[in-house]
Amino acid sequence: MIEAGLRVAGRASELRHEFDRSFAEPRFTGNSAIEDFLAIRLGAQDLAIRLPEIAGLFADKKSTPVPGGGAALLGIAGFRRSIVPVYDLRKLMGIPGSAVTRWIVIVAAAPVALAFEAFEGQLRVSLDAVAAEHAQTKAHTHTQGFVQSEKMLRPIIDLRSVLDVIKTSERSTRLAPSQ
Repeated sequence: MIEAGLRVAGRASELRHEFDRSFAEPRFTGNSAIEDFLAIRLGAQDLAIRLPEIAGLFADKKSTPVPGGGAALLGIAGFRRSIVPVYDLRKLMGIPGSAVTRWIVIVAAAPVALAFEAFEGQLRVSLDAVAAEHAQTKAHTHTQGFVQSEKMLRPIIDLRSVLDVIKTSERSTRLAPSQ
């Protein structure tokens, strides 16, 4: 009888220790390589932006128009004690139409803000859900790869390509003769 009680007490102690240890160890997700994205929409196009490529997401931020900018420049706005230019992401990507932009992301690689109309959530996916694109599946000139969300395949915006468009338009605006 005493021996059975000792076995139960020992097993209970072992189970308690395993339970406590399970909270101290990192969870195994099945595939340790995970990537995060913002799911956004520009017009009828569902797209994604890699989360590490942005420094912030803001809603309903007002920008002040400035003269002399290109067609995509909406103005300037203050973010965390910095003033940055705000560009219409739809125009930079060459997507036709116009819409009220409600959301803004700050690009991590440059002091630039990109405005878009709809934020649809955050995607956390395994690397298996991220695919490179081939020439025949290229969704747009400023996308690079696809991410599979629960409902659809979303092209991933290539922010470096978008920043190149901004640099090119700034250069051409500076070189244009004043009127």
